[in-house]
Amino acid sequence: MSYSVGQVAGFAGVTVRTLHHYDEIGLLVPGERTYAGHRRYTDADLDRLQQILFYRELGFPLEEVAALLDDPGTNPREHLRRQHRLLTARIEKLQKMAAAVEHAMEARTMGINLTPEERFEVFGDKDPEQYREEAEARWGDTEAYAESQRRAASYTKEDWKRIQAEVDDWQERYAALVAAGEQPAGEAAMDLAEEHRQHISRWYFEVSYEMHRCFAGMYVSDERFKAYYDAMRPGLAEHLHDAILANAGRRSS
Repeated sequence: MSYSVGQVAGFAGVTVRTLHHYDEIGLLVPGERTYAGHRRYTDADLDRLQQILFYRELGFPLEEVAALLDDPGTNPREHLRRQHRLLTARIEKLQKMAAAVEHAMEARTMGINLTPEERFEVFGDKDPEQYREEAEARWGDTEAYAESQRRAASYTKEDWKRIQAEVDDWQERYAALVAAGEQPAGEAAMDLAEEHRQHISRWYFEVSYEMHRCFAGMYVSDERFKAYYDAMRPGLAEHLHDAILANAGRRSS
């Protein structure tokens, strides 16, 4: 029994383009070909695709997925045990975050003001005020920081709702793009990277492409930023970093 690339895309919820890419890089090479050269996937290919998608969901880059799956010393049962451990840890973290959101919803409904510690306890033992103080220490004497403070001071409740709606919409679309296996240097990813730059410029301060490159570096080097973006989709921080650099290169070329 074998299946066409369109059938497999439908089974797995991925795009045909993603399967073509996996074939091109040697990550998932179809076990059969028709006389006309069309891809045909066997049951063994579907097993491998399932493993690939498990690891991708957990945030592993494609190169590491290939290395794990092609390791002759690792059998399928060991892959499943590793994935189970990682998924269990992720589920526990998400359950804690869900509980914190429910707590916040109940408090808001009942008119209770949560303490800063209660609001941020889901993120671990961190002082929620340290980020504001750190921002002032690092950028307080810059024009960009002063401009962001001037703009923020003038925003109404409706402005903040609009800002958050734009952020939520962008996050949803970028997470979907990463899930679909789109490459950071692709047009879709670079367009969303540009939208990210324009959002900051529109609401806070003007962000040049060079400054955007600096932000990209911070998104992967600073664990707090990395955790923020990876919470949207595992591996998103690194993907966004690469997309920002590709977009800046596209604009300067």
